[in-house]
This record gives sequence, C-alpha cells and structure tokens, in this order.
Amino acid sequence: MRVAIAGAHGQVARRLGRLLAARGDTVLGLVRNPDHAADLEADGVSPVVLDLESASVDEVADAVRGSDAVVFAAGAGPGSGEARKHTVDHGAAVLLADAAERAGVRPYLLVSSMGVEQARQGTPQGMDPVFAVYLQAKLRAEDVILPRPGLDTVIVRPGRLTDDPGTGRVTLAHGVEYGEVPRDDVAAVLLALLDAGKTDEVVELVSGETPIADAVAALP
Repeated sequence: MRVAIAGAHGQVARRLGRLLAARGDTVLGLVRNPDHAADLEADGVSPVVLDLESASVDEVADAVRGSDAVVFAAGAGPGSGEARKHTVDHGAAVLLADAAERAGVRPYLLVSSMGVEQARQGTPQGMDPVFAVYLQAKLRAEDVILPRPGLDTVIVRPGRLTDDPGTGRVTLAHGVEYGEVPRDDVAAVLLALLDAGKTDEVVELVSGETPIADAVAALP
C-alpha cells in the first residue's frame, strides 16, 4: 500500500507512519518544516516538504498522486491561535480533499475530534474560545469532505489523547461517551481502517474492551 499522510510529524501520524513502514508499505509524509524530514526518514517515511497553508491544489495533487489512500492528521496545535484553526484544521483538510480528487485518490481518512457536534449548537458555556474555534473548524471540514462523491471518506473522532501504552482494545462507534484513548491505539485503528477499506463512516474513538480488529470489522 502507498499512503500519503498530511501532518506526518504529529504524534499520531508518526505512529501510523512507523506501523505502515514496518510492514513494508510506502509512506509519504507531508510536512511544512524541513527540519522534520530526518525524523520521518528514521521512521521509514519519505518526507515531502509542502506547506498546506500556502500550497496549490496542483502541488498537493502531484505529491499524493499514485497513492492508495490519503490521511489528514495535521493540526494547528496548542497555542496556535484562532486564525490557524481555520487555515489548518479546516482549510488544509479541504485542500487535501481537493487534491486527492484531482489525483484520483478516493480513500480519505480524516482525523477529527470528539466534541465537534457541540459546535453545531454554538459555543458551550465555559468552553475556551480558541478550543471552540478548533471544534468549529474540524466540523466545517467534516461537513465539506464527507459528502463528496469523488472520495471514500472515513472520519475518526478520537477522545482526549494520552501517551499511555496502547491496549489494543477500544470503543469505536458513533455517539459514544467522551473519554480518553492512547495515541498508540488511535494509530492502530487508523491502520485497521485503511486495511478494511471502509467508506462513509463517522466514528468516535475511546478506550474500551473490544479488540481493534473486531471493532473495525463491526462497522457497517
């Protein structure tokens, strides 16, 4: 399999890249910072330096062309401010979708966030305003990308991410109660979803009791 990962230097993305590379898949890691290239190479991932906040659709399409799937795991990150929530968490996700369609790559795996449905109801009382913008940006990206007929989209909304060792057991469904999940398990779920070829799914992900392979197989 040949997989292009946007935001490839992120913590979940690097875990996914290592899982794919370890079994012999070809992984392209899209990053904006050239200083991150060496880390990706050490993971077995081929770095592609490309800033999704300024690149054109054609540039991104050229980068992902020939891939079997694209994964959007980028994020503006803590402390980035409201503006970059729009340009990265929404804008870059949509740009990757545009580019995947242009390049003829149908499978699109979007890493979103639990809580985005709250954004449909406005900003909950007491929520940090920057975090509220983050959820709104993620939701806008989901709403634009999921209906596209040229893509086979799966949206994964993890709960609060931790660095605890993965357990290999999760709850993966729509409308689950908010919780935590190790980054190890998020990466393992993303890998299983890529292998399963699921489409038109929107699922929340937290730690649970179901083995990852069974949780993915149980999706419609």
